[in-house]
Amino acid sequence: MNPLSTVLIRRLASLGPRFLPFADAATPDLPLSRLLRLSLFQVSVGMALVLLVGTLNRVMIVELGVPASLVAVMISLPLLFAPFRAIIGFRSDVHKSALGWRRVPFIWNGTLAQFGGLAIMPFAILVLAGSGHAAHAPKWIGYLGAGLAFLLTGAGLHTIQTVGLALATDLAPAESRPKVVGLMYVMLALGMITTALLFGALLANFTNGRLIQVIQGAALATMILNVVAVWKQETRHARRDPADVRPPEFRDSWASFIHGGYAVRRLIAVGVGTMGFSMEDVLLEPYGGQVLHLTVGATTKLTATLAIGAVLGFGLASRILSRGADPFRMASSGALVGIPALMAVILAAPLGSPFLFGVGTLLIGFGGGLFSHGTLTATMNMAPRDQTGLALGAWGAVQATAAGAAIALGGIIRDLVAGAFSHNVLGPAAGYDFVYGLEMVLLFVTLAAMFPLLRRVASAA
Repeated sequence: MNPLSTVLIRRLASLGPRFLPFADAATPDLPLSRLLRLSLFQVSVGMALVLLVGTLNRVMIVELGVPASLVAVMISLPLLFAPFRAIIGFRSDVHKSALGWRRVPFIWNGTLAQFGGLAIMPFAILVLAGSGHAAHAPKWIGYLGAGLAFLLTGAGLHTIQTVGLALATDLAPAESRPKVVGLMYVMLALGMITTALLFGALLANFTNGRLIQVIQGAALATMILNVVAVWKQETRHARRDPADVRPPEFRDSWASFIHGGYAVRRLIAVGVGTMGFSMEDVLLEPYGGQVLHLTVGATTKLTATLAIGAVLGFGLASRILSRGADPFRMASSGALVGIPALMAVILAAPLGSPFLFGVGTLLIGFGGGLFSHGTLTATMNMAPRDQTGLALGAWGAVQATAAGAAIALGGIIRDLVAGAFSHNVLGPAAGYDFVYGLEMVLLFVTLAAMFPLLRRVASAA
């Protein structure tokens, strides 16, 4: 690790005990500097997410003139790998490396995939758009190149995040895991906020050359961040099993996992709850502009407001769960916060209150942070020691797939309702309000799905 990185990590570690809600996650064997360094893999994931969902979404449609439908297809390609996170986690559980590692080879392969996708992405996008010197290149090369770039980036970020969280679980003692979860997701949020501002500033004066520099710079940053994150993190172990002993099959391990610890009910709650907190993701800014007549600058702040709420939720959940609180109760509390938060957003239109809209947005992020932290901590705590990667992969697969499906459905439902009820008394708010109301129903369903899990804890006490 270079001297600059070492100084940065030490400075962050010195600030941690004073300002960070997860600072006491550190132990003598796992100091805060090491935890902060490990969490850098979440920064690289957040950077890729900002590029895929935010920056490139706008650049491809506005600056390069790519049809919105084609952009939507390209951005959705990384979600194809989300269901495979359970298999990726399982493979990292049973992997036998000649170097004695289980997790590091998968993080390295994910890093190479993400690096490769980002490295070729700007050229593929320019060919796809027929921009500049690529105007005369065959279109099929652009389609093929862009599709490959987005697929590689998606495969990489899903692999990195799944196995990175499994490695964090391996390293952290059980009593520190809630704080470790908080650290990992606060770093993800901070990485997304920071890189969004950075990309916006770098691409303010857009040129094709600047686009190439920014995306390939992100590729290089991915490699550096992930190498620093895993450096000397995983202990090397000699092979304990004879070479001719075959590892368990995924089908057998999945059957064992799914029949224990209310796994199916947990995954249903994660999926439905995630949909309840995700449908509004692409609708909040248009709602603020079209219904409340907010400026572009004002609606842009909503993303930061949502992220701040999530950080506050993770911080509070980390403190409470580290004292032994039930993670299912924490997740249920998040769903309970989300219901009045969505109601506040709905009421902001008839009341003409941007302030109420902002408060509702902040509380949506806060409730989502409580819910995500609670379900992930429960998954980490209940995972058998030899199935940590499988359990976290299953959680990530359901969470990512549900979020992607919810975002797509939210936009589709909004357009259908707005078209069918264009002369409704609610006016342009009708389509948005229908989606927000549907999210409230999904959160009630989530509470119903989690009720037996709360009863299980109560009966155990």
